[in-house]
Amino acid sequence: MDDLDDMDHRIVSALRARGTDPRVAGAARALSWAGEHGALWLAAGLAAAAVDAPRRTAWLRGTALTAGAHVVSMGVKRVVRRPRPAHVVPLVRTAGRHSFPSSHATSAAAAAVVFGTLGVRAAWPLAAAVCASRLVVGVHYPSDVAAGAALGALTARLGTGWVRGGTRD
Repeated sequence: MDDLDDMDHRIVSALRARGTDPRVAGAARALSWAGEHGALWLAAGLAAAAVDAPRRTAWLRGTALTAGAHVVSMGVKRVVRRPRPAHVVPLVRTAGRHSFPSSHATSAAAAAVVFGTLGVRAAWPLAAAVCASRLVVGVHYPSDVAAGAALGALTARLGTGWVRGGTRD
C-alpha cells in the first residue's frame, strides 16, 4: 500500500504542477466548478429531457441515476474519510474534507455511461476532462478519481436497462 500511496502523491504533484500554466489552471477550475455536485451532468440531462420528447423519460431516468451515483459516492466518502492531498496547494475550494472516492469522477462516469447509452458520445471526453481536472487542481489522488469513475460507471451500467426502458421507439 505504501507504493500506491507514493505513486498517488507523485502523480498528483506532477499534475498539480501543470496548473501553474494559467490556461490549464483556468480550464481545470472551470471543469471542477461545472462538475460540483454533478451540476453539469444534471443540467445536461434535464435540458435533454426538455428538448427530446420521445426520450424524455429515459433522460430523466438517466439524470436520476447520475444523481444517485453521486449520492452513493458521498456516502462512501463519509465512511472512508480519506483526507485530501495536503502536500499540494489546491487551486479550488472543496465542499468537504474527504477525497475517496471522487464524487466529481463518480457523477462524470455515470453520466458518460448513461448519456452514451442515449447516443451522446461527447460525454466521454468531457467526463475524462472533469476527472483530470480534479488532479490538476490538487484536490484528489489518482486512486480517488479511479475509484469514483469505477463506482459511477458500475452504478450507471447496472441501471442502463431501466434508462432504456424509458424510450419510445
